[in-house]
Amino acid sequence: MAQLLIVDDEAHVVDRLAATVDWKSVGIDQVYKAYSGQEAIEQLHQSSIDIVITDIRMPGMSGLQLIAEIDRLWPKTKSILLSGYSEFEYAKQAMQFQTEDYLLKPVKTDDLLATVARVLHKLEQEWEEVISSQRIMYTLKEHLPLLRANLLHELLQGKQWDGTKWREKMMRLEIGDFAWQRFSLMAVRLDDLFDDPSGEDLSWKEYAISNMAEELFGGRYALWHAKDTHDYLTFLLTAKQEAEEDDPGWIERTASVLQSAVSVYLKGQVSIMVSGTGTFPDDVPAYYNRAITAFRNRIGDEPEQFMRLDDEEDVVAAVRSLEYLYEPPALVHLLEAARWEAVEEKYKRIFTGVESGEAISEEHLLEIYFTIASAYAFIAHKNGRLLAGTLGADYGRMTAGMPFRTVNHLREWAFRTLKLLQEDMAKETKDSRHSLIERIRNFIDDNVTGDLSLQSVADQVKLHPVYVSKVYKLETGENISDYIQRVKMEEAESLLKHSDEKIYVIAARLGYQRPHSFISAFKKTFGMTPQEYRDGHTS
Repeated sequence: MAQLLIVDDEAHVVDRLAATVDWKSVGIDQVYKAYSGQEAIEQLHQSSIDIVITDIRMPGMSGLQLIAEIDRLWPKTKSILLSGYSEFEYAKQAMQFQTEDYLLKPVKTDDLLATVARVLHKLEQEWEEVISSQRIMYTLKEHLPLLRANLLHELLQGKQWDGTKWREKMMRLEIGDFAWQRFSLMAVRLDDLFDDPSGEDLSWKEYAISNMAEELFGGRYALWHAKDTHDYLTFLLTAKQEAEEDDPGWIERTASVLQSAVSVYLKGQVSIMVSGTGTFPDDVPAYYNRAITAFRNRIGDEPEQFMRLDDEEDVVAAVRSLEYLYEPPALVHLLEAARWEAVEEKYKRIFTGVESGEAISEEHLLEIYFTIASAYAFIAHKNGRLLAGTLGADYGRMTAGMPFRTVNHLREWAFRTLKLLQEDMAKETKDSRHSLIERIRNFIDDNVTGDLSLQSVADQVKLHPVYVSKVYKLETGENISDYIQRVKMEEAESLLKHSDEKIYVIAARLGYQRPHSFISAFKKTFGMTPQEYRDGHTS
C-alpha cells in the first residue's frame, strides 16, 4: 500500500481531504498532512511518501518550489498540484518539475481519486520496470565476469553451501553448462618480471592470460577463474566430455604451453601449479590450499616454475590445520557487523570441527584462543573501549597466560565472553541513543521560537535527518514533529496566559506562516481557539 502527503496552508482543506476521501479504495494506506512547504519537507524526511498533493500558492515555500525540491531530493515521489489558480503559466512551470497533474479547486472527489489511481499505476509500472526479470538479467550479464569471480573466490576460501545451493548459483551465473562433478585446479602466479618499472597496470596482462587459457583449454574443458587474495590467477577446469579425462597429462602439457605463450607474447614469466582431479565442490578448498602451500614450500620465490601436484602428495599433513577457523566470513567481520547469531554458529562450527578430528594439541587451543581474543580486542578498541571493562574477570584470565587446557573450558569461555561483549555493545548503543534523544530535545526546548526544521535539528547533532528521525521514533515511539508541536503548544499556552501579544504575533514567533494554521493546530490540541483559551485564563 502507498503513502500520500497533502500540503496546503489552508488547514481546513488538508483536514477535509485527509478525513473524507476514501483513499484506501485506490490503494493509499497512509495519509500525512502538512500545512506549509517546510512542514512537507520535514514529513518527506521522516516518511517514505509516494505521492504529494500540494497547493501552489502558499506563503514561504510555494507549491512550485516544493515540487522542485521533491524532484531534486526524492525523484521517485510523484507530485500533483491542486490550486484555485488556473493560469497556464503555473501549469507550464509545474511540467518542468515532472508534475503528474494539475487540478483546479474545488476538485471533485471522483476526479481526485482517479488522478491518484492513475499516478499510482504509473509509479507501479516504473518499479516493475526496475525489478523486471528482463532488466535484472541484462544487468546480471553485464557483471557476469565479476560475479563469477566473486563466487569462485568464496568457494576457494571454504564457503559452505549445500550442493543444490551451489547448482542454483552456478546456473544463475551461467557456469552450469557442464556437469561440474570432477575438476582440476590450475594456479598461475605472475612472477617478478611482470613488475613494470613504469608502473603500468597489470590488469590487462591478467586479462590476456585468462584469454590465453580459454583459447588453449576451452576446446576440451569449461573454465572458471578468479584472482585470489594472493594475486594468483586460479582456474577450475571440468571436462566437457568424460573421455577427455582419459588423458590427465593433457592439462599438464597445455599448461606448459600457456607458460611459454606468456613468455613469448607478453614478455613475462609465470609459475604454474596444476592439480589432479577432485570432486566438486567439496575438494576445491583443500586442493586450492595444497596448491598455495606447494607454491610457498616447494617453489618459493623462484620465477617461471612449473609443477604438478599429484593426488597422493601432501594429503596427510604432519600437524592438523584448523581451516574451519578461517572460513569466511571471518570472525572479526561478524563481530564488526554485530551478527551475534552468526558468531554463535561460527563457534559451533569451530568446536564441532575440533572435536570431530584427531586429538587436539595445546597449540591448537592457543590458535583458537588467540583468534577469538584478538577479534574481541579489535572490536572493543574500535568502539573506543577497553576489553578489561567489558569482560571483567574473564579479562584477568586472559592476561594470566594460557588459561585453558581442554576444549570444553575454551568453548565455555568463548560463548560466555561473547555474551558479555554483546551486552556491553547493546548498552553502549542504548546509552548513545539516549544521549542523542536528550540533545535533540534540549535543542528543541531552547529554540522553540527559532528554526525547528528536521534539517536544523539534524545539523545540530551532526547526523543525517533520516537517521535522526528514525532513531527518535524508535526510542520514543513518536515523531520529532510531534514533540516539536507539543513544545510549541506549551509555549503558546504560556504566551497566551502571561503576555498580551497579539495572536498573529505569537503565531509568527512559533514559526507559523499564517495565523490560521496556528489557530487550527492550537484548537486541535486544546479543543478551543487561542482567543478562547486566553479569555478563559485571564481575569
